[in-house]
Amino acid sequence: MDNHTSRREFVTTITKAAGLSVALPSLVYSEQIPDQRQSFTVQQVIDLILKTIPGAPFPKTVDTLKSGSSSQNVTGIVSTMFATTDVIEKAAASGANFIIVHEPTFYNHADETDWLKNDPVFQHKYELLAKHGIAVWRFHDYWHSHRPDGIYTGVLNTLGWSKNTDSDNPAIVTLPATPLSQLISHAKDKLGIKLVRVVGDATQSCKRVLLLPGAAGGRNQIAAIERVKPDVVFCGESSEWETPEYIRDARQQGQKISLVILGHIMSEASGMEWLVSWLQPKVPGVKVSYIPSGNPFIYV
Repeated sequence: MDNHTSRREFVTTITKAAGLSVALPSLVYSEQIPDQRQSFTVQQVIDLILKTIPGAPFPKTVDTLKSGSSSQNVTGIVSTMFATTDVIEKAAASGANFIIVHEPTFYNHADETDWLKNDPVFQHKYELLAKHGIAVWRFHDYWHSHRPDGIYTGVLNTLGWSKNTDSDNPAIVTLPATPLSQLISHAKDKLGIKLVRVVGDATQSCKRVLLLPGAAGGRNQIAAIERVKPDVVFCGESSEWETPEYIRDARQQGQKISLVILGHIMSEASGMEWLVSWLQPKVPGVKVSYIPSGNPFIYV
């Protein structure tokens, strides 16, 4: 097979994957145009992603476009947890006009904005996105529905625990017996966390870890604890009157179990960083990069 034929077949395959219908003659490459690349609209990138998600598209989801147009051509893609003002500015400076976020852009789960229409903070962010022509799409429900879960995959890879997970449940990690203090130091170092909150005993020996990044909710966390019976739970966040109180009561009743609260953002950020290596091969010619939104808190 000659070089032109192989390139032609490659472009045809990518074109079909992107949902394009383009006459083949316009796609023929020549040695005089070596830098010609496949282009994508925002919607075509979203469609490529959704093809990998079981059951997608969902009839109800928060994973919608928050700014920009689905028909705009993508000049670059940024993955992050939050489309903060800083992330928006950095994305624009890098030449990217499509930000894929895991969490809300406008301060509530559904990104409802009617209640914010006269708010100067909202207005500034919305106008900043419009000024730079940036599309923002949330990738939360779908990323968690990917098999394997995209957030878990990134977090487990970063922690180095991928080979220690239960084959049927990535939330269950079995490790050699290790003092809790060492597990905490390891998680803080790998996930870039400055401070954690702990209910339990730092000297406790732990083997069975229940990993619950993000905010699963108190009932879900407690139900999982009862099911899995871990030595320690590493979670993203938890209301103080729910899982922390459950763990305190369990310990006072004689159970050897501890709880480590990592913080929602940093407990999931690695999953959005891993998105870069997962998505890049699907959009040849478009640069995909990760810009950390970071942790907004300082500790005093």
